[in-house]
Amino acid sequence: MPLYKEQGVVLGSFKLAEADKIITILTQGSGKVRAVAKGLRRTMSKFGARLEPFTHVSLMLYRGRSLDTVTQAEIVHPFRSIREDYALVAAGGAMLEAVDKVAEEHERNVPLFLLLVKGLRALEARPADPPAVAEAFLLKLLELSGFAPSFTACAVCGSTEVRRFSPSQGGGVCETHRERDAQRAEPEALAWLASLSSESFEEAGTSSPPPRVRGAGRAMLYGFAEWHLERRMRSLPLLAR
Repeated sequence: MPLYKEQGVVLGSFKLAEADKIITILTQGSGKVRAVAKGLRRTMSKFGARLEPFTHVSLMLYRGRSLDTVTQAEIVHPFRSIREDYALVAAGGAMLEAVDKVAEEHERNVPLFLLLVKGLRALEARPADPPAVAEAFLLKLLELSGFAPSFTACAVCGSTEVRRFSPSQGGGVCETHRERDAQRAEPEALAWLASLSSESFEEAGTSSPPPRVRGAGRAMLYGFAEWHLERRMRSLPLLAR
C-alpha cells in the first residue's frame, strides 16, 4: 500500500527547495526512512515543531519511488528537555548520529529503535554525566551491531594480560599478539570502558572517572567506533568538549 503508518524518532533533517525539508526518521517497523515534509519551513506549517530532532512521532507516510512523503505527524513524546540543555543536546546528538550511520533504509531493526528510545529517556532524566550515557549508548550500539570491543581479555588469544588496544584487532590485545597499530592502553581506562559496556544508562550517568582516565578511554572508544562504522562522527569532538 502506498500509504502507511509508522512511529519513530526524528534523527535529523535538511532543507529542500524553498519551504520543504527531508526528514530522517528511525521507525520501529520500517527501519530508517527518509521522507519529504512539504512546507515544513513555512511559519504556518501544519507540522509545526513535530518533526524536530529527538521527537518521538506517529506518522502517516506516502511511499514514493525514491523518497517517501510525510502526510501527517503527531507527537508521541517530545523529549523537549533534551533540546533545552547544551550537555544533553551534545550527548543526544551523538546518539542520533551513531544510529543514523548504522541503520539501514527500510530495514526493520526493532532492537535498535528500542535502544535509542531507552537512551533518550535516560538523558531526559537529566543524569549527572550526560556524556557517559552517550558513551554507554555507543558501546551498546556497537555490541548490537556485532562489533563489541574486548576490554578485559585479549581479542586474539583470550589472555587477561591486556596491555594494548587495536580497533582493527577487536579491542584489547596482549603484547604477544599485538599488531603495528596497537597502542598502549591504560588499565584504568580499559576498566572504565568495561564498566560502561555492562552498566545500565542510569548507572553510567551517575559518576565520572578522573579526566586522565576518561581522556584515554574516549580515545580508544571513539577510534574503535569510527573504525568499525567506517565513518567519521562529527558529534564526538563536541561530546568530548
